[in-house]
Amino acid sequence: MMAQIKQIEIIPVQYPTVGFFKFLKDGRPAVIVKITADDGTVGWGQSVPIPTWSYETLESCVTALKQYIVPAIIGLDPFDLDSAHRAMDTAISPSFSTGMPIAKAGVDIALHDLAGKLLGVNPAQRWGRRSGGEVRLSWTLNPRTLDEIEPLINEARQRGYRDFNVKVSPDPMFDLELCRQVKERAPDGFLWADANGGYDPATALWIAPKLADIGVSVLEQPVKANRLAAYRDLKRQGALPIILDEGVVSPSDLIEFLRLDILDGVVMKPARCGGLLSARRQVEILLDAGLMFLGSGLTDPDISLAASVALYAAYELKFPAALNGPQFLGHSVLASPGLQPIDGKLSAPTGPGLGIEVDESRIDAIRV
Repeated sequence: MMAQIKQIEIIPVQYPTVGFFKFLKDGRPAVIVKITADDGTVGWGQSVPIPTWSYETLESCVTALKQYIVPAIIGLDPFDLDSAHRAMDTAISPSFSTGMPIAKAGVDIALHDLAGKLLGVNPAQRWGRRSGGEVRLSWTLNPRTLDEIEPLINEARQRGYRDFNVKVSPDPMFDLELCRQVKERAPDGFLWADANGGYDPATALWIAPKLADIGVSVLEQPVKANRLAAYRDLKRQGALPIILDEGVVSPSDLIEFLRLDILDGVVMKPARCGGLLSARRQVEILLDAGLMFLGSGLTDPDISLAASVALYAAYELKFPAALNGPQFLGHSVLASPGLQPIDGKLSAPTGPGLGIEVDESRIDAIRV
C-alpha cells in the first residue's frame, strides 16, 4: 500500500483537572496532532508536556512541532516510522538523549494510529502480539497531610483499585509514615514509591532499606537522572529494586545504563521517550535482559492514554500501571464512552489504529 503524509494540524489544548496532583497546577496542557494522509485517512496523536516535570512546555512543543518537525515529515511514508524519526531527529537534534521527546511522541502516536487505520490493524497486530487484553491500574497517592491518606484510599477502592504508587520526597520521615499507613490499609496491594529524583544520594541510601522493611515493592527514580554513581551504589545496596524513569529516553540510553549495571528495571512511558517505537524497543530490551518492565504515564489524556494501554496490553504488563489520567483529568476528546476504567482496569481497544474515535467538537471545548 502506498500513502503519503499530506497535512498535519497542531492543536494546543488544556484539560481541566480533578483533585490535587503536585505536577499539575492549572490544568493539564497537551498538544493534539492530527495527521491526514493523501487518501483522507486521519491519525491522531498527542504530546503531553509538564513543565514541572520536564523542560518541555506547551509553548515549546507547539513551536517545535509547527516550525521544525512538521515541515520535516510532510510527504513522508506514514508506514516508515524509522524514516520519520530520523527526519524528526535531524530537525531537532539530540543532546544527551533524544531532543524534545515529548513533542515527537505526539507525531509517533499519530503515525501509529494512521498506519494502523490504513492497514486495518491495531498496534498489537502490527507487532505480531496478542490483540486486546486488560491493564490493571495503580492509584496515585500524593497527600499533603497524613490525614488525607484514608479518604484517598477509600476513593480508590470504591473505583476498584487495589494497588498504589506513592509520590515521595523530599521529606523522608513523612514518606516512611505515608508508606507505612498505605501498606497497613492495603496489605495485599502492589506498593511502589516514586521519588521523581527528589532525594539526595545519602538520603536515598538511608531510606531504601526502611521502605523495604515497610513492604514497598520498588523504588522509582530516587535521585536525579544524572547521578549515575548514586544509582550504582543503590543497585549494589540491593535493598529494593531500583527503577529508572526520567533518565531513560532512548533505547541507547537504556543499553548504556544496562552496561553500567545501575538499574533493576524501567517505568516505561511512551509519552516520555518519543512515542511507541522507542518505548516498544525498550520493553523488548528489558524483557530480553530479564529486568522489570513497569508502566506509567505523564497523566496521559485520552489519545496518549490509548497508546500506552496498547503497548502495555500487547506486552502483557505484569505489574499495575500508574496511568492516572482517568484519576486526575475531567475531560475527554473521545467519543463516548471513550477509555474508562472498570474495576480498576483499562481494556485495550481492538479496532484499527489506536482503536479510538476522536470527537472534534470536544477538542473545541478545551482548545487554547
